[in-house]
Amino acid sequence: MATLNLLSQPLQPTLSPSFCHYSSSDYGYYSNHCKLFYSSNSLCSSPNQSHCSKFSKMPTHSTKSGSGSSWLQHNFTPLSSVTSNECRQGPLHSVFPTKPAEVSAVQDLYDFICSGPLMEKAGLTPEKVAESIDKWLMYGRRLSQLFQLNELYLTVPQKARLYHYYIPVFLWCEDQIAEHQSKFKDGEDIPPLVIGFSAPQGCGKTTLVFALDYLFRTTGRKSATISIDDFYLTHEGQSKLRESNPGNALLEFRGNAGSHDLDLSIETLTALTNLKKEGSKMKLPRYDKSAFSGRGDRSDPSTWPEIEGPLTVVLFEGWMLGFKPLPVEAVKAVDPQLEVVNKNLEAYYDAWDKFIKSWIVIKITDPSCVYQWRLQAEIAMREAGNPGMSDEEVRDFVSRYLPAYHAYLPTLYSEGPNGSDPQHLLTIEIDEGRNPILGV
Repeated sequence: MATLNLLSQPLQPTLSPSFCHYSSSDYGYYSNHCKLFYSSNSLCSSPNQSHCSKFSKMPTHSTKSGSGSSWLQHNFTPLSSVTSNECRQGPLHSVFPTKPAEVSAVQDLYDFICSGPLMEKAGLTPEKVAESIDKWLMYGRRLSQLFQLNELYLTVPQKARLYHYYIPVFLWCEDQIAEHQSKFKDGEDIPPLVIGFSAPQGCGKTTLVFALDYLFRTTGRKSATISIDDFYLTHEGQSKLRESNPGNALLEFRGNAGSHDLDLSIETLTALTNLKKEGSKMKLPRYDKSAFSGRGDRSDPSTWPEIEGPLTVVLFEGWMLGFKPLPVEAVKAVDPQLEVVNKNLEAYYDAWDKFIKSWIVIKITDPSCVYQWRLQAEIAMREAGNPGMSDEEVRDFVSRYLPAYHAYLPTLYSEGPNGSDPQHLLTIEIDEGRNPILGV
């Protein structure tokens, strides 16, 4: 029997930012398309289907242990180089294998899954993987479709990104949702679970959230994605903030605490958590970073996407989600300009964090990675013939965020996000290549 050749690497598909272009209306089509594809090319469609039941008898596979070990040592184009705007528009283009997949080598994939760095953190065991191997295969196929990868010829880095990162996180989210829903009685309207993603800029959180949102929708559950970027002040409001804080570089442009419309945040998140009845609808605010020559402005409400309930989950992401205000002397020691930002941060718990019941924190060891990641993105844009910031502009842009990272990340990592429950917190440590590692 031929094997499902997931471990061979005869080619590496070329990815372009267009892989992430889609509209919400595309989900229904691609969900149906996937169902047809799965039924005609089932991973359990061979004459001998007994292998599907043998996973319960698989030998226990002990996961590797260690600290700071990267699981992706190969260079490849990261799936995290897309922008939030790219993930919110345009058609989705798929690449499917041209022949059915046969699975005599699923044992190899099982072993690979069990070697992942997030197994224990995500509450996974070799036994659980064996019992749910069909789901892993299905999710892997759907993500391969999403990212235009031929699932029969995944490189090791591509396979690790799917099976060591995105799918384990998705399964953790599923467990969090199941526990959340179990607290309600039969017949009750269940509000969506709000999952917060706190992660530095450029580390791949937008692509992670995009992949999770796609999996939820293609498995028949309604979800919504929102970013703290969507709550920036209007261009006029940002101008007033700058004028009221002359000389403070941290509040000159959008980004730090104080540059967000917290009333809009509360209004939006309250409405989202109440979107629990069939037919209920609302529009999600969006922000246009390209307006006013890059200074940005809130998009026209007529262009905001509309979502319909009942929602199962809300995926809320942002670089400073969960940051806690610190003693004044502590922030002034990092940068005196942070004193005003720190004061502004006091109002953010009620506007953001209190709505979040489960948390994913993506941890980095050195905030300077943010500069490198941003520089990589801008260089790629320039090489592609698109407008991009110069190296010096990138340095200036990132410098306005670094004080907050240096001040607030240590507490975020040691104590968790503001108001979080350790039982509902998943911390993922990544390396400079944006890949999960076995952290302490």
